[in-house]
Amino acid sequence: MHSSYYNIIENAYRLTKALEDKGKLATYIPELANVDPSNFGIHTTNLDGTNFGVGDNLKKFSIQSIAKVLSLTLAYKILGEEIWERVDVEPSGTKFDSLLLLESYEGIPRNPFINSGAIVICDILMTHLNNAHKDFLDFVRDVSDLPDLTYSDKIADSEKAKGYRNTALCNFIKSFDNINNEPEDVLDFYFDMCSLEMNCQQLSKTFTFLANGGRKLDGKKIISKGKAKRINAIMLTCGFYDESGEFAFRVGLPGKSGVGGGIVALYPQQYTIAVWSPKLNPNGNSFKGMTLLEEVTTHSELSIF
Repeated sequence: MHSSYYNIIENAYRLTKALEDKGKLATYIPELANVDPSNFGIHTTNLDGTNFGVGDNLKKFSIQSIAKVLSLTLAYKILGEEIWERVDVEPSGTKFDSLLLLESYEGIPRNPFINSGAIVICDILMTHLNNAHKDFLDFVRDVSDLPDLTYSDKIADSEKAKGYRNTALCNFIKSFDNINNEPEDVLDFYFDMCSLEMNCQQLSKTFTFLANGGRKLDGKKIISKGKAKRINAIMLTCGFYDESGEFAFRVGLPGKSGVGGGIVALYPQQYTIAVWSPKLNPNGNSFKGMTLLEEVTTHSELSIF
């Protein structure tokens, strides 16, 4: 598979790079508005450990909501199936920071990947860990094999300064008794969690445990096979906000996007792939990233469908 698959990636990259980028930077987080919009990279890691990248695949960027998969993994590992009493697994069909459905569902977020759901997950971690900021970071360092990984104060502070909607979400959920800790503390942890930075190579390697039945490439178990299956299912149906159906339709892989322009996707038992292009389409997903992944899975015919 390797050389022909790598050729497909390279061709898809060249083709997509030449396209006009119709996306826009995420200016509502001041730090993200400063990123060079021409950055564009892709990296794939196969489960045999071989990997391949093109473009700006070694430049770090803010992974933002992609971190929500990692916080869910840790919370699910700690709490097991009880977790679904606090957050649902349904696509929301609304914007990632919408308050609309919280009223109807009495403070139970539709899924763990929209902001309200991720805030509840942060609350769960704060309740069950001695020091959520440190313990979550240690967990991600272990999963990613990046011992020096740390939160970006610059990005977290930038989000805190403008985080009015997330503050509203957290307080609203608290009013339904689905937040146990102080909203201010939960939000502080949430903004830190979203501030992690990785490059495409690191991101694609970090997510190999979900393509590998819950185990890292060195065989270390992160989560059970059954839980990995369920996380992948939620990524397929909810990983791209209200464009998740479109992503499944066009790309055909479980994945997760972030407003920093990153996307990570995976083909169970085969590979993980990460792309980065900072300009976003109207749904908050990387415009060129989506296009590139569609090209790759269409031409390689390697998707779950």
